Amino acid sequence: MNQSMQAWSRETYGAADGVTLQSIPVPTPGRGEVLLRVRATALNAGDVRLLLGDPLLVRPVYGLTRPKHPVRGMEVAGTVVALGPDVVGAELGEDVVGELVGGGGLGDYVSVPASRLVPIPPDIAPESAACLPVAGGTAWQALDLAGVGLAHAGTPRVLIIGASGGVGTFAVQLAALRGAEVWATCRARNAPLVERLGAVRTFDHRESPLADLPAGRFDAIVDIAGGMPLRELKRLVAPGGTVVLVTGDGGHVLGPIPRMLRAVFLSIGSRSIRPLAATPRPEVLAKLLELVADGRVVPVVEREYPFSEAATALSRIAAGHAVGKLVVTGSGS
Repeated sequence: MNQSMQAWSRETYGAADGVTLQSIPVPTPGRGEVLLRVRATALNAGDVRLLLGDPLLVRPVYGLTRPKHPVRGMEVAGTVVALGPDVVGAELGEDVVGELVGGGGLGDYVSVPASRLVPIPPDIAPESAACLPVAGGTAWQALDLAGVGLAHAGTPRVLIIGASGGVGTFAVQLAALRGAEVWATCRARNAPLVERLGAVRTFDHRESPLADLPAGRFDAIVDIAGGMPLRELKRLVAPGGTVVLVTGDGGHVLGPIPRMLRAVFLSIGSRSIRPLAATPRPEVLAKLLELVADGRVVPVVEREYPFSEAATALSRIAAGHAVGKLVVTGSGS
């Protein structure tokens, strides 16, 4: 194996258009880690926020003055090409998928703890598998937190706010699979897609305000878009219902913390508004792969970009209007 590799990197905090293709050392897998040859990386809004170092609250963790992980990409599918010491559950030559620690997917190779990885079934393309760890996992955990399919008798009515992005397209499909009547907000041009995924009603909340809906209309709300007044969201859920906040929107310094504190205050005695802190869940990822293999869940990919155009893909994510997922294929794919 060559001792250097190509990776899209930015050594300072800033916009996505400042990412450049650089030659950097191939990582050495540590204890419990494997080295992957990257075959596909799916991008997320979080990749752009970490490029910016926004909010400032994250910088003690991700780098005070410059990014600790200058290569972005959190969701990766790849082939195991080397094993670190004490690796359990991974084999050389195996195709796997998982969520990375900090980033690194926009490179030829990346090291990752074997405990985060799940084998890819042979009938699933790596470009599809790469969409699942963060976006699919977040949607799954949001619906669990809302109790959809777990705590509601009959057919719960669920509102997905911001349904046409990466998390939203999975949330609509999974909520429908769990027996919910799914309402969804999205731009009008994306409504046919969202309805095909399982929504029974779609509307654009920027043109048809949520304030026009009657109180107690929904058993659960999953807010992915952000920007909605919390009191308005609370008004829309029935007694015992739950609003789950997926979005990390907020100010430049503290990010979502003030909104999360307001949610706690408004939920005293009821826990009706609950912020989600999604975590890597390999067991959930394995279930998502099963659903994809069975054709019950379909990753929505707006476009696949070759490795040479990764910076363009990041800029598209930064623009904020991607439908479903954007995937960058590995340089050797």
